[in-house]
Amino acid sequence: MKKVIIFLIAILPLYLLAQDTVKSNLKKVKTFVLQEGDILFQDLDCGDFCDAVETVTKGVKGARFSHVALVVKDENGKMAVIEAVSKGVSITPLDTFLHRSSDRKGNPKVIVGRMIEKYEHLIVPAVKEAFSLVGKPYDVVFKLGNDAYYCSELIHEVYKRANNGKAVFITYPMTFKDPKTNQTFDVWYYYFRDLKQPIPEGELGNSPGSISYSNKIEIVYAYGIPSGWSPATAREVVVDDED
Repeated sequence: MKKVIIFLIAILPLYLLAQDTVKSNLKKVKTFVLQEGDILFQDLDCGDFCDAVETVTKGVKGARFSHVALVVKDENGKMAVIEAVSKGVSITPLDTFLHRSSDRKGNPKVIVGRMIEKYEHLIVPAVKEAFSLVGKPYDVVFKLGNDAYYCSELIHEVYKRANNGKAVFITYPMTFKDPKTNQTFDVWYYYFRDLKQPIPEGELGNSPGSISYSNKIEIVYAYGIPSGWSPATAREVVVDDED
């Protein structure tokens, strides 16, 4: 009995320390402050298109991201995002963006990436570049360099411009094929057929998922739990590309 009591007394400080650590971490989460230049990765529920994107471009820690946006302050000083959507590059209120899709607990399926210290100097010029692109058309053919932008291309472009034309986020050969069958997803086949455009299979591009893996950012917060996301490792930095 004495040994048991001694053991309990010995581990009590460790238990209390662990509890204090948990409380401290929770406090940090509650006081999280979003910053301009942060990158919001979103798991949208938009049907076949989102499912196709998420299937071939898994994000950090398995998350299924289908959209991404840049945090800015609007003309009234309120937090907003600049994003490339079907109507073009647009400024969207933060609350509108966050509440497009929710997890089982009703929280936004969004995580936050932030430029690491080495690249913090790019934030202000990148935000400026993003504002300059508001009103540009959506890139319906997913082609780099045509002065139209899809969501992750916009992030790639504004940080590239901020970095004197040198890409910050790496591009990869795109695929529109189901990895299980190696056949083009039906949704993409009919999409490009209706546009009367070739499917840009293998052409360079990027995705919300590929940017989420970049070692130029760190994941600093999770508003909710995107599909496939592992909350236990929500704040790990994943190294994927090279400097």
